Amino acid sequence: MSAAQLDTHRPVGRLAPSPTGRLHLGHARSFLIAWWHARSRGGSIVLRLEDLDVTRLREGSVAATIEDLRWLGLDWDGDPLLQSSDTVAMETACAGLLARGAAYACVCTRGEIRALSAPHADEEEPRYPGTCRGKFDSLEHARRVSGREPALRLCVPEGELEITDGICGPRPFNVARDVGDIVLRRRDGAFAYQLAVVVDDARQGVNEVVRGDDLLPSAARQWHVQRLLWLPRPRWWHVPLVQDEDGVRLAKRRDSTSLAELRAEGVDPRAIVAWAARTCGLEPGRGASASDLAAEFSMDRVPRGAVRLRAQDLAGLRLSR
Repeated sequence: MSAAQLDTHRPVGRLAPSPTGRLHLGHARSFLIAWWHARSRGGSIVLRLEDLDVTRLREGSVAATIEDLRWLGLDWDGDPLLQSSDTVAMETACAGLLARGAAYACVCTRGEIRALSAPHADEEEPRYPGTCRGKFDSLEHARRVSGREPALRLCVPEGELEITDGICGPRPFNVARDVGDIVLRRRDGAFAYQLAVVVDDARQGVNEVVRGDDLLPSAARQWHVQRLLWLPRPRWWHVPLVQDEDGVRLAKRRDSTSLAELRAEGVDPRAIVAWAARTCGLEPGRGASASDLAAEFSMDRVPRGAVRLRAQDLAGLRLSR
């Protein structure tokens, strides 16, 4: 364990992109904010490539993601962690939770869960009704009885909890009511996001998490995982997302303009840094790099509302060639 991990008073932030496609301007702003937040206070930054969902990975995306971050002028402390390269700690966590009765085998398919959900349940993550809780004695028992490879779910207790976020303030959540018992390892054997993030934040010594506010509900789910694994909780800052002119958030699946496209067009990365800085209440000088602006950054200046990326903003970036 490094000195940064041992020193709980020193900020340790992280950049944790998923290499499932090219980064866009919304990613650039979020990663710059995370980087500035740590560096402005003498903290460190670790890089983790969250590549566990092999169904969504694209060939060459890991190298491309690192290239995008370096192009923006970001650096990190230590070697990047490729999440799939070492999942021993995740396996150990699952085994411990299962042995203590805090997790259980689940053989339900997505279709079965949707069929049992309320008519207007979240299409992306319908609430799990607890069908398999208490049904099987072990993973092997679940396999033998069902003929299926089981997933592993965490027993989420009833009741509300409060997440205190550095930007959004205190927010109540009821995970049991909203999504039910959460998946720790999928039926295909892949470790789920909520477990992997918690385990790897702990082993990398991350004590501050800055990410998009679409992930605020994940903080409540991760709170339960951290509690049952006796792991410390980081402080959270969930920043509002970047939207297009129609108010739709930028996304890989919508083919939002990527950093790779802008780089190929000859756009100066300092123009992107300057745009992001202005959306955070900074006044960047001409030609300022990410590191030039770190000392001026304060999370208190970051607006609490979504940022609109206008056509003239994109045009201005392209004029920087």
